[in-house]
Amino acid sequence: MVDLAEFDYELPPSAIAQRPAPSRDGSRLLLIDRARGALEDHAFAALPDLLRPGDCLVVNDSRVIPARVLARDVASGRDVEVLFLEPEQAGRWWTLVRPGRRACPGTELAVGGAGGPRLRVAAVGSDGRRVVERLDGTIPELLDARGMPPLPPYIARHAAPSPEDRERYQTVYAEPPGSVAAPTAGLHFTQRLLDRLGARGVEVHALTLHVGVATFRPIRTRRVEAHVLPPERVSIPPAVAGAVNAARAEGRRVVAVGTTTTRALEAAAGAGSVEPCQGAADLYIYPGYRFRVVDALLTNFHLPRTSLLVLVSAFAGRELILKAYRHAVGAGYRFYSYGDATLIQ
Repeated sequence: MVDLAEFDYELPPSAIAQRPAPSRDGSRLLLIDRARGALEDHAFAALPDLLRPGDCLVVNDSRVIPARVLARDVASGRDVEVLFLEPEQAGRWWTLVRPGRRACPGTELAVGGAGGPRLRVAAVGSDGRRVVERLDGTIPELLDARGMPPLPPYIARHAAPSPEDRERYQTVYAEPPGSVAAPTAGLHFTQRLLDRLGARGVEVHALTLHVGVATFRPIRTRRVEAHVLPPERVSIPPAVAGAVNAARAEGRRVVAVGTTTTRALEAAAGAGSVEPCQGAADLYIYPGYRFRVVDALLTNFHLPRTSLLVLVSAFAGRELILKAYRHAVGAGYRFYSYGDATLIQ
């Protein structure tokens, strides 16, 4: 049994990054060496020198959608926030509605002033999510016109994102839309850095995992193993699976950019190889898990008591991760989505 309390640490509020670094690759990078138990401070721009020629770097190219919409309960006049998660069927989406206690089936919501888009709560799931339908158009059109970047609540301006957030809370290689939180390890990359990686002989490949509620849902069970991690939509093209399998067969490292990429690759690992897939990743990684694909992990610093901190602890060992986080706090690293990164190898 693994107690959740073992995945806690102290972090001063001032260490939580409220804005991105002036340039994407201007953040810092903490190298965590598992074999030596050693820590090294670097700039993120040094990443090509820290990786090896022949490394197979895999990124998550999911695009963050403007998923957050402010609305009003037509009957009560209460302000509500709707976070659109993913389609349930044509014209209906799974959502999180806050406050949700009174958002019963049949509740109508108005977006903007008179004559604005209208929504209706169609159903309530057992996990508290709501199915919401639009009464006068499509939901993608609503998100394009009225949606905001879904910044996490620990960013003080999450209720009113800036124009900068629309660009910076998105990777430079984002393509298929579908995430409701950024795959934040990728936020540090620039095209120039990607070109330098290519010149170094590092292969770069992209899969897609649409970040959903599973990624940011806190663990509420005392035992880490008892937590249930909802599935997330994933696509691994045959060419990417083939490149990963070739790297492994040739003794080259597979470097995952982010916990989402790690989850996708490990979930697709069959009998000794990664299988192309188009479906859902439902793997939950916690200490005791034996990694079958990923050799190194590039990721940001994660919140206490979350499945993401549990995953990196499974990869590097809880003691080493907490040692690294203590070092990072003392050395002035910036934490969470807009913060600095770690390279665990």
